[in-house]
Amino acid sequence: MTANIRIALSKGRILDETLPLLKKAGIELLEEPSKSRKLIFPTSHPNVEIIIIRATDVPTFVEHGAADVGVAGKDVLMEHGARGVYEPLDLDISRCKLMVAAKSQAEPVQGRLRVATKFVNLTKRYYAEKGEQVDIIKLYGSMELAPLVGLADRIVDIVDTGNTLRANGLEPTELIATISSRMIVNKASMKMKHSLIQNLIDQLSEAVEQNRKA
Repeated sequence: MTANIRIALSKGRILDETLPLLKKAGIELLEEPSKSRKLIFPTSHPNVEIIIIRATDVPTFVEHGAADVGVAGKDVLMEHGARGVYEPLDLDISRCKLMVAAKSQAEPVQGRLRVATKFVNLTKRYYAEKGEQVDIIKLYGSMELAPLVGLADRIVDIVDTGNTLRANGLEPTELIATISSRMIVNKASMKMKHSLIQNLIDQLSEAVEQNRKA
């Protein structure tokens, strides 16, 4: 029996930008995910199926072998840890920056800095490496609101165009990391299904190169 590969993707920008790369590797969804309630989708490749889950769950599914391969933002991998997976390829998609932002012309902070973010582990590491002690406030959304209402002095968040920051009177102040989406692979799957997965890595790598030259 031929080994099957399950690929974990997340809805939104990563899905939209990964599908054209997979198409170049001969893998296309047979159904439109936005019109279906299903979570497991067959593809045009007889040995490949795609599951669509939350972005933050992709590394967990891959690490525990529920998916052989996944696509996850480097921010998610850095925040949640990805020790149990290989990261063979930067797909060079969904590019953005992880940044510290503050109110424009913000006054110097007296005492400990209060930082609002959903990237708690990443933010702790960043400030620890700078030798700064900060109070971290975990938020799940509307990050830009925190400095405006006095909840926090700074935020750490993903910045794409910066328009949302500017619209709320904020400005980026420090770059923590440049982010893109990465292909990740379960370590056991890489051994057991090596030829199938290596072929997929090679085809996606070729598609990424074509995009860079375009």
